[in-house]
Parts: sequence; C-alpha cells; structure tokens
Amino acid sequence: MKKIIVILLVLVSFKLSAQQVISGIVLDHKGIPIIGANVFLEGTYDGSTTDDNGHFNFKTSETGTQTLIVSYVSFERFYRVGEVSYMKDLTVYLKKDVNTLDAVVLSAGTFQAGDNTKVNVLKPLDVVTTASALGDFVGALQTLPGTTTVAEDGRLFVRGGEAEETQIFIDGIRVFTPYTPTTNNSPTRGRYSPFLFDGITFSTGGYSAEYGQALSSVLLLNTIDEPNQDKTDIGIMSIGGSLGNTQKWETSSLSVNGAYVNLAPYIAAFPDRNDWIKPFETFSGESVFRKKFDTGLLKLYAAFDNTNFELKQEDINQTEGVHFKLKNNNLYFNGSYQGKLNDTWDVFGGMSFTRGNNDLNVFDMLVKDTETAFHAKLKFKKRFSNWFKLYFGTEYLASNFKENVSDVNTNNADYGYDDNIASTYVESDIFVSRELAFKVGLRSEYSELFKTFNAAPRLSLAYKTSKTSQVSLAYGNFYQNPSSSILKFNQNLKAQNTTHYILNYQFNLDRKIFRAEAYFKDYHNLVKYNTDFAQFDSQYNSNGYGFAKGIDLFWRDNKSIKNVDYWISYSLLDTKRMYKNYPVEAQPNFANTHNLSLVGKYWINDWRSQVGFSYSFASGRPFNNPNSTGFMNDKTKAYQSLSINWAYLISPQKILYASVNNVLGFKNINGYQYANSPNSNGVFDRRELKPAADQFFFVGFFWTISEDKKSNQLDNL
Repeated sequence: MKKIIVILLVLVSFKLSAQQVISGIVLDHKGIPIIGANVFLEGTYDGSTTDDNGHFNFKTSETGTQTLIVSYVSFERFYRVGEVSYMKDLTVYLKKDVNTLDAVVLSAGTFQAGDNTKVNVLKPLDVVTTASALGDFVGALQTLPGTTTVAEDGRLFVRGGEAEETQIFIDGIRVFTPYTPTTNNSPTRGRYSPFLFDGITFSTGGYSAEYGQALSSVLLLNTIDEPNQDKTDIGIMSIGGSLGNTQKWETSSLSVNGAYVNLAPYIAAFPDRNDWIKPFETFSGESVFRKKFDTGLLKLYAAFDNTNFELKQEDINQTEGVHFKLKNNNLYFNGSYQGKLNDTWDVFGGMSFTRGNNDLNVFDMLVKDTETAFHAKLKFKKRFSNWFKLYFGTEYLASNFKENVSDVNTNNADYGYDDNIASTYVESDIFVSRELAFKVGLRSEYSELFKTFNAAPRLSLAYKTSKTSQVSLAYGNFYQNPSSSILKFNQNLKAQNTTHYILNYQFNLDRKIFRAEAYFKDYHNLVKYNTDFAQFDSQYNSNGYGFAKGIDLFWRDNKSIKNVDYWISYSLLDTKRMYKNYPVEAQPNFANTHNLSLVGKYWINDWRSQVGFSYSFASGRPFNNPNSTGFMNDKTKAYQSLSINWAYLISPQKILYASVNNVLGFKNINGYQYANSPNSNGVFDRRELKPAADQFFFVGFFWTISEDKKSNQLDNL
C-alpha cells in the first residue's frame, strides 16, 4: 500500500511540475486594458479572466499545439494557435465587432424595414397601417422623403425621376410589371399583397452595384422566410373580398392568397366623375412555397391577376367623350435559393418570368400588346472576416415586347423590340473600424439591342460621429434603357445615364430617428422627339439632359408619447430637363418643389382600437398654358389630402376596419386639358383634370383563424 501511495505522489508531483503557465495582457485597439475578458484554451477547462490592468495568468497541463481564445462582449474573438510553452507574456489586441448594434451602417440613400436591420426607418407593417396607403406598399412609401406626389398616377416618382426610373425586386429578382393597369387620371396600385412580405429596402439613390437598369431608385421586397404557425385570413370589404391560408410543416411551408375586387357596388353608392360602362374588376392570386435545407432556403413565388373595365371619360376635344376599354392578364413567377457553401461562402441563385397581355380599345382603335420578360441571377458572398466581405455575381435580363394596332378602316401596324442585357458586378464592404466603413463596387452591362458596353462605378462610406449619429456619402453611375413606349418605335438610341451624389446625416436613439440628406443627380442621354407624343413617325435622338437636386428630411418617434407613433417627412426638389418634346430646359410636369407628409398612429386601450391619420401636402406642379408665352409657364394649385383610419378589435381574432381618404374633401386639381384650337376670341379653352373622386371610403371585416387563437390582422390594417 505504501508503494502505491509513493507512486501516486510521484505522478502528481510530476504532473504539477509539467504544468505550463500562460500569461499576457489584453488591450483594445487604442491600447487601453480590457477588464474581465475571458481567456482559455479551446476544448479545456483551463483559463481565467483579465484583472483590473488587463493581465491574465493561468496554468495548464496541456502540451503541444493548442488554440488560445480571448473573448469579450462587443469585440471580435481572438484566436492564437501555437505551442503552449511559447504562450507567455503575450500582448493581445481585440478588435471591435462591426456587427454590433452600435456599429456604423452604410445607409446613404436607403430606407430599410425588417427585424434584421440595425436601423429601421419604416417597419414592414407600416405598409398597411398608414391611413392613406389603403394596403398598398407604394402608397406607404409615398409618405417618405424623396418621393413626389403625383396623385393621378400612383406610381413611385423619386427625386426628380419618372416612375419608370424606379425598379422593384422580389427576393432580389426583378419585377417587370409591378403595377395594375388603370385609365387616365386614376391612380394605379402595386400588384402584390403586402401580407407576404416582412422586409423592405427602399433606396432613393446611390444603391448597390448589384442592381442596374434603374436611374433613380430600387425597391426591394423580401417574402417571409418562415411563418410561425398555420392560419387562415378572411377579409370581407366594401370593394370585394380576400382569403389566405398558410400551412407550416417541419421543413417547408405554403402560403396562398386570393382576392376579388369589384367597384360596381361602391360606384353605385358613391358615383364618381367617370361614366362607367363596366367598373373596375380584378381577380388576383399569390402563393409562396418555402423549403428549408440544412444549409439553405428555397422559395417559389407566383402571382396572377386578371383586370378589366370599360368607361367613357370627359374630353374637351370630344363632345361624346373618350371610350376606353381594357382587359389585362399578368403572370409573374419567381424562384430563388439562398444558402451557405461553407463557413465563409454564401451563394444565391434565382430567376423570374413575366408575361403580361393588354387588350385596349380607344375610340375605334384596338391595341394588343404582349410583354414577356426573363431575369436570371447568380451571386456569391465571401466573408474574409467581419471587416472585409466580397460580393460578386452575374445576371441576364431578356424582354420581348410586341404591339399590334388596328382600327375599323382595317389599318394594321406591328411594333416591338427585343432587349437583352448581360451584367456582372463586384463589390466589397470594408470596415476600417466600428466607426468607419466603405462599400466599393463596379457594375458592367452589355446591351445587345444597342451593341454597347457600359461600366458603372459605385462608392459609399459612413463615419460614426457618436454613439447615436453618423454621416454618410454615396456616389454612383447608373444606366437604364428607354421604356417600351419609346423602344417599340425606335431602337437606334443609347442607354440613358445619371450620376448620383449623396450626403446623409442620421441620428438614432431609443425608437427615435432623424435623417437629413442632400443629393444631386446629373442626367445624360435622355430621349428626345419632335412630336407632341412619342409615336411611330417621330424623330428620336438621345441628346436629352437634365438635373435634380434637393434636400430630404425625416423624423420618426414612437417613444415620447405613450401609445403614439408618428413621423414627419419633407422634401425640397429643384429639377429641370431637356427631353421628350421640350423646346427648352424646364421643370417636368410630374415634379413638385415641396412635399410634406405627416403620419400618426394611436392605440386606445379602453376602446380596443388603433386610430391613425395621414396628411400630405405638395406644392403646385408646372404645366404648359398655350394662352401665355413661354413653356411650362403655369402651375396648378397646391395638393392637400387628410386621410384617417380606425381599426376596432371585436375579439382577439376579429377586426372591424374603416378609413376615409381626403376626409376634408380638398378640391385637388391634377392639371388642365386645353382645346386643340382657340375659340373665336383666340383663347384656348380648358377643363380641369380632377380626381375621379374627391374622397374614398373603405370598410372591411377581417378574421384570422390560427393555432394560438390570438394572432390577428390588427397590425396588418
């Protein structure tokens, strides 16, 4: 027994004498000691924490090559692989983690919404809780700075750019026909239901090299990655009905939505200024299938809608008015896969297909057009570290447009074109520190239609001036081919071009955010023609030019007043163009100098209700008055509208909702139509172009049937 004890004592003493001492000091990037950092050998219990002077010291019996790890909150982990016997008197410098919430954000020109964003200017559910939006994501975005109120159109006009200059993407893939068809002086709406999206990025300029063929803006919509439960949503509305269902399985899910809208009953109760033969009617359906894999996510999105209407509209040059009839079918498919190749490589691949058909009757003329478009994209992300990330990819856009025009005199004409564009891009995020970051990119495009190659550099940087504020700069060159209304008649043109310069200041603190942004846009190669409208016998060239400059301000606060969330947006725009048939450089008729939006929401607990309002003001827009000298020589009166809404929670899953647009009945005028010839006094008569209706009333009942019996659509209204 004594021999065994002696042997054990010898072994223990040998073990103790074989222990190594690991020591050193841990400092931040400024050389200041870090107190309480964890220091340990990977895969062992050997370690310690740093003292008040940043020093550490511990013993280990491990030998050979080991991995020493040093970790501390808001700093990147430090790794050192080496022989244990050499791990003495080490000096370890920890880098700040650029992924923390207080790190700088590259945000110039960009508004984001989503649970995974560091700074949220707009929440996803704001798309459908804003009083004036009526469930349309475009309507909600029009309350943000940088947008222009064009009430009779309804599309996004951004910073002096036409609506065609803004492109919309779903899950990173292009949407070629994002708006429902409409008639003159009646605003359109976005085709796609906001209930399927949980993330929005709205870039008003200076956006990533990943995106092209957009002169002014890109809007990125991301569908929900994974629903939280099975549920059914039922909607009964004054203009139609909707039905949606989501089924969730272990690794996959399926969401299906359908909606039917018919304005006939509404117009019977509230007639408008149009002489309807068949009021607006549409049926639409959407579906999203999701499949999770070990290293990625597959999404398949499909949407279809059918729209038709017929009416007569007043026209100063046509005693009986203008007969207008439209039938439209639109199909959109989108598929994407995003996943990891390994710990440092990510991959994304996707494609979309669009086919839209229009059958249009105007007077005795029949117009049939078909647009078919395809978009394919493949991109990669390489993460070298939190401080340097590389992105690169390629994409191909192919579109075919065909139009046939015929009339009762058997005149028949065909127009159309093929537009194929191949692009590549490379871009990197470079974080010099947690306070300073750069994004540098280059995009190249080859247009088969024009046989030209264009290179578009992009650059942005951001510097954090304090814990709650930062400044950003952005520069970018952007190209976009002319629209189908031009290319169907003439393809001997150039890609339109603009350059963006942006300076941004942002303050963000405890559910309060303030943004101020100044910008300048320089346009070249805009399309010009020599007739009143673009037509088959016009003479075209690419000699147009223009500029847009301005200041955008935004303030949002959902902290200071209990149960109140509000935001204020203001935009100042100065822009002129020499394009289309303009004889001189002038402010376009879609541009307002001043735009102001006020949005507020208030939850009243005793009433189990959410009430909200949205007020919009836009200064007058220019128009050409033939009774005065000059061009674009007059302006409309200012536009104003106050909208209110109310959502009442009948029970946890049943909601009654009501809203009124332009509740005060402001008599807005969108412009004027002048007679083709002067009257006997030599004066051109005119008529006011008023909205089809001064006000719009909406009432709906919404019922959610879910597993938890608590979820409802209150946030979705």
